[in-house]
Formats: sequence, structure tokens, C-alpha cells
Amino acid sequence: MMHLSRRDLYRLAAVAGTGTLALSACGQQSNLEEGGEGGGSSAPIVNSFSGSGEFTRNFNPHSPSVMSMVQGVVFEPLFYFDPLKALDQEAVALLGESYEWNEDGTELTVTVREGVTWHDGEPFTAHDVAFTFTKIKDTPALNGAGTAPSAEATDDTTVVITYDKPSFTEGPNALSRTWIIPEHLFADVEDLATYANEEPVGTGAFRFGDYTSEAYLMRANPDYWEEGVPAIGGVRCLALSGNQAATDMWRAGDIDYMSVAIPDLEKHVEADPNLSYTNTGLSQAALMAASNPDLGCEGPQTDPAVRRALYLGMDREQLSALAFFGLGTDISPSFALPDRDADFIDPSIEVAPWTAQVDEAKEVLEDAGYELGSDGVYAKDGERLSMTASCPTGWSDFVTALDTLAQQYKEVGIELVPQQVSVNEWNDAKAQGTFQLTLDSVGQGPAPDPYYPYRNQFSTENTVPVGENGNPYQNVTRFSDPEVDDALDAASATDDVEVKKEHYHLVQRKLSEALPAIPVLIGSSLTEYSSERFTGWPSEDDLYVYPMSWSAPDNAQVLKTVTPVE
Repeated sequence: MMHLSRRDLYRLAAVAGTGTLALSACGQQSNLEEGGEGGGSSAPIVNSFSGSGEFTRNFNPHSPSVMSMVQGVVFEPLFYFDPLKALDQEAVALLGESYEWNEDGTELTVTVREGVTWHDGEPFTAHDVAFTFTKIKDTPALNGAGTAPSAEATDDTTVVITYDKPSFTEGPNALSRTWIIPEHLFADVEDLATYANEEPVGTGAFRFGDYTSEAYLMRANPDYWEEGVPAIGGVRCLALSGNQAATDMWRAGDIDYMSVAIPDLEKHVEADPNLSYTNTGLSQAALMAASNPDLGCEGPQTDPAVRRALYLGMDREQLSALAFFGLGTDISPSFALPDRDADFIDPSIEVAPWTAQVDEAKEVLEDAGYELGSDGVYAKDGERLSMTASCPTGWSDFVTALDTLAQQYKEVGIELVPQQVSVNEWNDAKAQGTFQLTLDSVGQGPAPDPYYPYRNQFSTENTVPVGENGNPYQNVTRFSDPEVDDALDAASATDDVEVKKEHYHLVQRKLSEALPAIPVLIGSSLTEYSSERFTGWPSEDDLYVYPMSWSAPDNAQVLKTVTPVE
């Protein structure tokens, strides 16, 4: 689960009775006026709570530090797959119109949409698509394992994406998570991973409007290729002091769209017919452990016995009640979703225990040579079993979860020291491997298949040694197992479901044994809406896309669907 909160660095307050916003921005001009292109349109602008920590200007869709509402919103992929729907769904055509694999899964031929222009008026063609894939392949930080596909435009409307080996499961990544960039503006960019792209030019339904460190604006693109879209004037991304400030503004009708953890949510909705929310439980919260000493990880959490004790000593029932508003549900150490992926989970793997197994946890530690000290904390070879665990400042549910875990682990004889850090510091530590434990979530990838979290979070190709700059959204545990890598390669090379299951079961047994990520629970993934100014939001009855405001390109699909209240 992503929790979009803020440290108390800025002030953004609702102006009572006006429905507008006032910004304190250290002398910067506000971008909070209504209106579409150039402020001349009367179409209202969606306000979204989108920040944690000071905004750092980065509109590069291929940068790990890219800001929210850029991927999908400004820079589009070729197609869209809904992670809530079955794997055999028909993809939504965006910049692409059709695609086809060759027989052995090594070539993916895509026909792109004609008549599309970049925001600066230049025509979009298949050559831009081929350029994007080539640029990624040639950027070491984005292609650390050297497995990114090559691409060639055979004409203005056709591009052939080529893999070195059968790669059926890589299709959704190429088709729906590769953000197409303009060759005429990026050809001279030396490092695609670090380029900030401060003046973005994409093909999306929204184009860059204005920026301050507290709010930035994407205005409606009047030349968008899809007729009649968007109906709104744009989307404004706001930075606030935290969940409570966001909640107050949402209740006042000054925030229209956000995904945050809110206590007493049902009471707010019952009190105001303009307020609504959806809960989509795909987010697997986990204690990520810097687990691999061979790649430079240091600390007690590199010991599998310690990670097993953390797994057993966790009272998930209490965590759900105190940190996740009673909405947490069972999680599997296989990191496949117990309901959606039930047919893919090895039957020998049970869900994580809902209550703490304190005696079992202590037994695991003692069998591994740990002795309980006079201070109530186990130790081995003179090293106390004490570890730090981090999460971003202001993420109230994660903060509460770590504080609760610290108390729970005292019963086990483990000292857990919670740390709150800025989001930038949090991501830097994950990227560099300079943490011990951190509370994060295992994402689901571009399609509803456990292959994607396995490949993204647990494959050798998606990690780097400690001290090197990895991707903070990939394999931050530094877990590496050749058998897992081979199983993922084999799963990628087939479209036979039964064969996939066999390979997934091996991966699941390995993860359940090693526990590089210690499963907490499947948390509530809440998204809140205000219908005071806009209609057409997702609902429990019409969950037409995965609705999280931070999730790309899903959020773009939402913003293209909603319309102003007449």
C-alpha cells in the first residue's frame, strides 16, 4: 500500500466558504487558479493529494524519482491492463492499436495509433516507440541485467520489439509500463535515469501547466487523440502536512481524489453524500530485510533465523486493529494473493499466522545459537538482537505499525527501533541498501500474475550490491537465488498455465523459507473521492479500473473518465 502523506513543512489551507485554496509558497506564484489551457477554460481542475516531503522537480517518467501524475498522465504507454481483472482480459488500446507475438515469444509486433501528436505539435510515430526501448536498453541504470529488449520501427506505424529469449510474460511490461518519450527531445539526453526533464512534453491527456515546490499543475490537452477526453480542466497535485490535513480538505470538498489511510472513514462518508471511497486489497505490506550478506548487507536481519523469528513473533490481528483500521487481511509468505491467486499457490504453504507465535519464535532463535540477555534481548557472538526499521515520516499507518511491532517484539526478545525518515531518504536507503528493515509493500505489476512481483522484487537481475544505486521499487532485499531466477525465466518462456504453476511453486517455497521480505498483512488500499465538483469516480459497484491515485497508468484512466458536475 502506498500512503501519500507529508511532513509538516508546508501549509496549504482551505479558504472557508469559497471552495478555493490558498498557498504559502515562499514567494512562488500560485498555480491554484481554476481553468484549463492557459486558464482560459471554465472546466474545473481536480485537486489530488500527491506529495510526501518537498517536491523535487522531476518529470522524467523513467526516473526512479519521478513525481506522481506523470507516468500515464503526461507520458503514455502503448496499452493498459487492469490489475483487478483476469489475465486473459482485452487490453485497452492507448498509443498502440494492436499487438501480436511470434510463435516462440521472442518478437512482439505492435501497430501504433496514427494521428497522435506530442504536446509541442510534433507527430508521434513508431520511431518514438523504438527510440524509447533503445534508450532504456542503452541506459545501464535501467537495464542492469542487460535483458531489456531491442526495438526497430519498420515503418511509421509498426514497431518490432525483440527479446533474447522467449518472454511472453514480459509483454505487459513492454506494452503497459513503458512510458513512450519523444525522440526529438530525448535524443541528446546522456543518462535517461537521472535526467530531470523539467519541461515535460508527452502525448497524454494532460500536459505540463505550472510548478512550485508545494503544488504542480497538469492542464487538459486540447489536442488529445481521444475525442472528448478529458472533460476536466486538469489535475493539480498538492503537498500537505499529512493525512489529517488531507482528510480535512477532502471533507471540505477541496480535495477531489486521493489514496490515504483515514480513520473513521465510514463515518465521514455516511455524514456527507458527496464523499465516497473504494478499498482494493492488492497491497501486500512487508518488512523488507536487507538480507544478503554476499551483496554487502549487514546486521542481524541477514540471519534467516532472525527473519523467521520476526515472521512468527508478529501479531497481525493487533496490527490490523491498531494500524490498518481493522481492514487488514491474510497474507501468504508466497507473496501471491490468497484469493486472486489461490490456484497458483503451492498447497503446502499456509497463510501467515494471524496471532503471534512467541514460543516458536524464541525456539527458532535459541536453535540458531542466540541467548537471552539480562536486558530481555537475545544476543549472539556479543551482538544484541537489535535492528532499526524505517518508514516515511507522516505515513500514519506505517508509523503506527512499526511502533506496534516494536512492542510486540519485546515479548520475543528482539529490540526493534522504529525510524521515521523523509521519502527521499527512505528511497535512497532502499536504492543503496543502507538499511536493516523497512516497511514497504510488494506491488503487483502490470497484469494479475504473480510472476511480476516475483521478477520485480526477488530476481537477481533487479538488484545491485550495497552501495550501488539500485531501483528503490525493485529488489531492495538483495535476495538472489539462481533456482528462483531459472524458474522465472522458464515461467516467462511459456503461456501454459500449468507449467507456470510448477515454476511458481518453486519460487514460493524458496521465498517462504528464506523470508527476505517478512509478510505483514494485505492492507487496506483506500481511495477517496469527492463528488461535489466531479462525477464518474470508481465505486464498489463500478470498479472500472484499479483506482489508486498514486498508481500509474491507472490514475490516468480515472482522470480521463471523470466529468464535471453540471
